[in-house]
Amino acid sequence: MVSLRDAHQQFIDHLKGKSRASATILAYGKDIDQLVAHLESADKQDPALVETADLQLFMDNLAKENYTPKSISRKTNSTKTFFKFLKTLNIITNDPAGGLEHPKFENKPPRILSKLEYRALRDAARADVRMIAVIELLLQTGIRIGELAKLRVEDLILTDSPTLHVPPFEDTRERTMPLNKPAVEVVAKYLEVRPKTPSHSLFVTKTGRPLLIRNIRTAIDRYFRIAGIKGAKVNDMRHTWVAHQLSSGVPMTMVSKLAGHKRLSTTERYLQFIQNHNGESKVKLEEL
Repeated sequence: MVSLRDAHQQFIDHLKGKSRASATILAYGKDIDQLVAHLESADKQDPALVETADLQLFMDNLAKENYTPKSISRKTNSTKTFFKFLKTLNIITNDPAGGLEHPKFENKPPRILSKLEYRALRDAARADVRMIAVIELLLQTGIRIGELAKLRVEDLILTDSPTLHVPPFEDTRERTMPLNKPAVEVVAKYLEVRPKTPSHSLFVTKTGRPLLIRNIRTAIDRYFRIAGIKGAKVNDMRHTWVAHQLSSGVPMTMVSKLAGHKRLSTTERYLQFIQNHNGESKVKLEEL
């Protein structure tokens, strides 16, 4: 018999073998570890003995412990994926997670910064050459903070037809996108004062080490506070870029490709939050 604990480890090894994102593997690992602990407390260590009622009780207990419907839905998804994996390996013959239903919840609309807000953010960081370059790249390209942290100096071409090569980050898509004049100007100024270092990372600390995601997030959060912008996060600049391009008439397929969305439906959902969607198609991206 393969115990649930052993099956859990096999599942994690399977995800690593498929090169899933480290954050995804961590989330699945924690969710299934919590589930296995619950089942073990009910003396269910054999996967074949687990029933749908056992899994439903786990989800019900999470609700009583004040987990949000969104968190429970994620754990439901993890549970379904785990038991599908067990069935694939013939560790179980019947899938008890097949009967689990996701709790209903509403996705919050994306936080889209107003023109007044993102201009205030720029003004707040104006004296910080490095961070204004970070902010401008995020606003003018819509790339993810993880993608920005992975940028190398050679990923930018600032002359002739300026472009930005966005390297793959975990499970995100590699792509190349145009760089507009505001982005080119601030990045060029930053490169003039960038510390000399063997590191190829575009954004580095004063000692020449790569600037980490947490450092970038902390600095931008600080400038959000200085600018008096409430309830905003780093990823809201990405939401703002997508919404702004769509509202100005850039084709959805083009926005989706440049944003690195895996599905067109991800881009499409922004349309309900845009007041003035321009039906005209244009090829040139808009500056923020």
